[in-house]
Amino acid sequence: MQPGIGLGSSPARRTVAPTGMIHLSGGLFRMGSDRHYPEEAPARMVRVDAFTIDVTPVTNAQFAQFVTATGHVTQAEIAPRAEDYPGALPEYLKPGSAVFEAPRAPVPLGTPLPWWRYVVGANWRHPYGPGSSIDGLGDHPVVQVAYADALAYATWAGKALPTEAEWEFAARGGLDGADFAWGEDLTPNGRHMANTWQGRFPTENLAEDGYVHTSPVGAFPPNGYGLYDMIGNVWEWTEDWYAERLDMRAAKSCCAPPDARSPDREASIDPGDPARVPRKVLKGGSHLCAPSYCQRYRPAARQPEAIDTATTHIGFRCVLRG
Repeated sequence: MQPGIGLGSSPARRTVAPTGMIHLSGGLFRMGSDRHYPEEAPARMVRVDAFTIDVTPVTNAQFAQFVTATGHVTQAEIAPRAEDYPGALPEYLKPGSAVFEAPRAPVPLGTPLPWWRYVVGANWRHPYGPGSSIDGLGDHPVVQVAYADALAYATWAGKALPTEAEWEFAARGGLDGADFAWGEDLTPNGRHMANTWQGRFPTENLAEDGYVHTSPVGAFPPNGYGLYDMIGNVWEWTEDWYAERLDMRAAKSCCAPPDARSPDREASIDPGDPARVPRKVLKGGSHLCAPSYCQRYRPAARQPEAIDTATTHIGFRCVLRG
């Protein structure tokens, strides 16, 4: 495995990219995995065209510039409408968002409810609620952004959100099928390579990597393409709709055989969601991913997320195409 070179591609950095971005020449690469969660299978060869990608996730400082320039109001700052969420309790129809709170005692790991709480007043400026702030965190990834917020920023910046295939190609850094963006070991020679969870999730966070919550972008080593935080820190939105089994829905996915992408993508909806909210693909894992619970701090890993959802561990980065 040779860092910086994709299968069947030329060296990754070929042209001058805008400040804060790196150009990738694209090519064939092995996407997905047959060794981990079933939704990552099958591992398959996929081609992506050349594109340019942000070196880091979008930061609080960058998002603040966008809000100042446009007056954008994020979804977490707007009260949900009762007609859109049948049966929702009144306390959930106020502006707010989902906040992670570690339980005080061990809880079953089969449901996320014990450690997620809807907090009125939680938004990108106040990620954990009205008493929290992003003061001094300008170089941390922005969080509490729903899909529409990420898309609005990308449009303002003259960019786009990455497809799942583009994102994974970039995250692999030229390594063919490696479990992690840096190789096969989670902590090579005991070194933490990303902001993830150490300890027993969700009650014990040892923060051996130096961070309990988000970390400054670039705090950990870059991958073979010079990209930071492709793994851990925050999950990242992609533009693709989520499908449980990629091989069963290839015709509607970015992850079809080479050169077979279709713009006619079908929205996946969680049948257990009374609001029937479509879901997009998240990639990269976050600081809440732990070996004992969510081993999704890998390029192949993927997670469905309702497009109306913003949390303390979801952010994004942008791409340019062509």
